[in-house]
Amino acid sequence: MVEQLAVRMNVPGRYTDMREMLAEVRPDVVHIATPPDSHVFLATLALEAGCHVFVEKPFALTEADARCITDCAARVGKRVSVNYLYNYEPPGLELERLLSKGALGDIVHLDTHYGYNLAGDYGLAVMSDPNHWVHRLPGKLFHNVLDHVLAKVMAHVGDDVQAQVLSFRRREPSGDPVLDELHDELRFMLRSDKLTVTGYISAHGKPVAHTLRVVGTRDSVELDYTTRTLVHSASWSQPASIGRLFPAFVQARQFWRNGWRNVGLFRRHEYHYFQCMRVLLNRFYDAVEDRGADPIPPEHILRVCRLIDTLVVGMRGQA
Repeated sequence: MVEQLAVRMNVPGRYTDMREMLAEVRPDVVHIATPPDSHVFLATLALEAGCHVFVEKPFALTEADARCITDCAARVGKRVSVNYLYNYEPPGLELERLLSKGALGDIVHLDTHYGYNLAGDYGLAVMSDPNHWVHRLPGKLFHNVLDHVLAKVMAHVGDDVQAQVLSFRRREPSGDPVLDELHDELRFMLRSDKLTVTGYISAHGKPVAHTLRVVGTRDSVELDYTTRTLVHSASWSQPASIGRLFPAFVQARQFWRNGWRNVGLFRRHEYHYFQCMRVLLNRFYDAVEDRGADPIPPEHILRVCRLIDTLVVGMRGQA
């Protein structure tokens, strides 16, 4: 695979030994896109060689492993980040703007949904191979996608979190014990001081969901990361039955504006699937060159990993 990629992209160097690559190339930044059980070794090796590091999610298998990486980065004075890309989709950036203005007030509740298509390319790879690395994760299938669910809410959640978890397999048994151990439906509820969070991961719900609802004391918004829309929740401000006529038109106008904004992004070549990763990487490289702050602070990375640990403990023993 390394050889095929190098030929296709005209990359002169290809290595199967990390130490050899670091010694010969001496890169400024290393991107780690290997299975997560190798992240601590590879990330600390790169950091100690003087490289900044960008890590694919899951950042690490546990919070303890994640702390090994972030502590090493702090010790050697290098930047480390993780691919929490969906915060940088157009609706995520619009939410960032609203929150910076205080437009929503204090956040009361967040509801985060994520669908997983077991019939898609990646789902088929996991389900057809009992030796796939996803089966080695402490949280199995969910461990690989919980970052997408939790990264959107971590800025609002404190360190003291109460959690309730429900995890189960909805599909029929296959007879393979490794595959049948893989749950495909997850629900959880978190409380952090006065804030609550509900989360939902489903391999069966259709259409495949990827949404976030943010409820504030001043206003609430609903984000759809698949359609790249953000709309303010309907507000009933007119009296009696007449008041129920207007919200649908107000909502329609918001979707219309979202649609035209997306057309503009498309025309500027800023609408492709990984445009959000481009925004995140630009911010990461700005931080590397001391032109901005870390796009994802280490404490947020550790908080996500800590909460995944908590949810994994809650999943164990559930049928």
